[in-house]
Amino acid sequence: MSADTDGAETEADTPSPDAETEAEARIAALEDRIEELEAQVEADTGDDGRSMVIVATKGTLDMAYPPLILASTAAAFGWDVTVFHTFWGLDILHEERSKDLKLSSVGNPNMPVPNALAALPGMDRVTTTMMQRRIADNDTATIEELLETCFDMDVEMQACQMTIDLMDYDEADFYEGVTVGVGAATAINRMAEADVQLLV
Repeated sequence: MSADTDGAETEADTPSPDAETEAEARIAALEDRIEELEAQVEADTGDDGRSMVIVATKGTLDMAYPPLILASTAAAFGWDVTVFHTFWGLDILHEERSKDLKLSSVGNPNMPVPNALAALPGMDRVTTTMMQRRIADNDTATIEELLETCFDMDVEMQACQMTIDLMDYDEADFYEGVTVGVGAATAINRMAEADVQLLV
């Protein structure tokens, strides 16, 4: 009789197939809910998966600011940002030249210097000094500081390989973290996939 009782208890403790199916359904529902919450949290962080590619072609002081400001701002919003530097734009990535970028006084209608004076020797240095003073007086970030911000925010800074070869740049002179060996085909493919493409 004891054996029969033990057998009855064992049979009663065994979950029925319906109970197992119900438990599996509850687990599946919980997993689905967790996935929904994770997706909602990711959306709330502002990571919308957008991307931008900027082509930087100029290496003057005034033209180095736009690509760096736009790149760092977009990266702050969680965008995937690439800046493709070609021709004189490579000076922005050059560790020494980027600290001594000039502002051309000739052909710039917004400069408070008549063209007759702008063409005189040494005027580029004068206008550059004027701009550097204005930058300092307004507590505007320097090119070096903007570059550091871009690198810290994982902006991909690319250097055009054709221009490196053409202009005889030394890759060792670029900032650490610059991507070299990038050709036009790679840049175009990246631009084709991006949400925003800009030429500066």
